[in-house]
Amino acid sequence: MGIDQAAPEDQAAAESRLLLGWSLTVLLREWTARVEAVAEALPQGVRGYQVLSAVVHDAPPTQAHLAGRLGIDRTVMTYLLDAFEGCGLLERRPDPADRRNRRVVPTDKGRTVLADLDARVCEAEADLLSTLPPADRDVLLVLLERAASANDSTADRCVSTARSLPGGAR
Repeated sequence: MGIDQAAPEDQAAAESRLLLGWSLTVLLREWTARVEAVAEALPQGVRGYQVLSAVVHDAPPTQAHLAGRLGIDRTVMTYLLDAFEGCGLLERRPDPADRRNRRVVPTDKGRTVLADLDARVCEAEADLLSTLPPADRDVLLVLLERAASANDSTADRCVSTARSLPGGAR
């Protein structure tokens, strides 16, 4: 039975799923275009903005954690961080808890650059959602964050596996 032949409730559910995919695709495409224009001076544009934002707004991550969290190949992350260090926006420092790891730390310049970018991204996002009343925008953002957080698959699988074993790391 195709979508045209489905029971009305099944057809509504199928159309709802199509609407979600279409809506997310359009919004992501528009968000990416607007933020790319704002972040064009950064290495890798939007991807670079996401890296700088994660480093500044979170506890200093390791390179591996940052790559996993943002879904960036570790080798690509190395080159990206090299470019950010070359621009004076980030530094890699030995992790005091495990010197084999490197923590990615923002410089003062990196914090200043991100503060400017964050303000401009907020303007771009407000423009993107300007057709919604402010209360609806707030609800949309809260619901999207909740759904994204519930589906975040960036947990370190090795740590998760070790913790699941009897006597594993806690």
